[in-house]
Amino acid sequence: MTDPKRVLIVVAPYYKHIADMLIDGARTALEAAGCATDLREVPGALEIPIAIRIALEADEYDGFVALGCVIRGETSHYDTVTQDSSRGLMSLGTEWGTPIGNGILTVENEEQAIVRADPAQKNKGADAASACLALMDLRSQYGSSVVVEDGREPTFWPDSEHIKMASADPVKLA
Repeated sequence: MTDPKRVLIVVAPYYKHIADMLIDGARTALEAAGCATDLREVPGALEIPIAIRIALEADEYDGFVALGCVIRGETSHYDTVTQDSSRGLMSLGTEWGTPIGNGILTVENEEQAIVRADPAQKNKGADAASACLALMDLRSQYGSSVVVEDGREPTFWPDSEHIKMASADPVKLA
């Protein structure tokens, strides 16, 4: 008998009542699929990709579900948080081949968030868990090893050795 797949749910509970609904939907879907789950809270949506990256080093999880809610406010902070958290998750998924279900809601108001989070309505927590499960299935079907160059582990940000310039010769300005 094989051990159940392990999934870490990382949640930013800034809007606790919304986060709790997302967690309920995600856990129900993951447990129905036979997965064991752990839950970690982080201060905000921007910290979710960082927490997942830290957990990757432990090599204890088969997949991750990112949950939270960002509601548009009066400043441009909404744009920064939604774009950077999404970009961080996408970078982890593509660079590490990490199965991540993104359930960070990005909405205009609390009413929209409740409809999307509520397991009896749109159930986006379950949708994020389903995305994670689908990616875990693909990973097990096609192999789980990450291709690395020169025996190096992939890095979240490229170092200077991996940055290619258009011209090898420096350009002199007159």
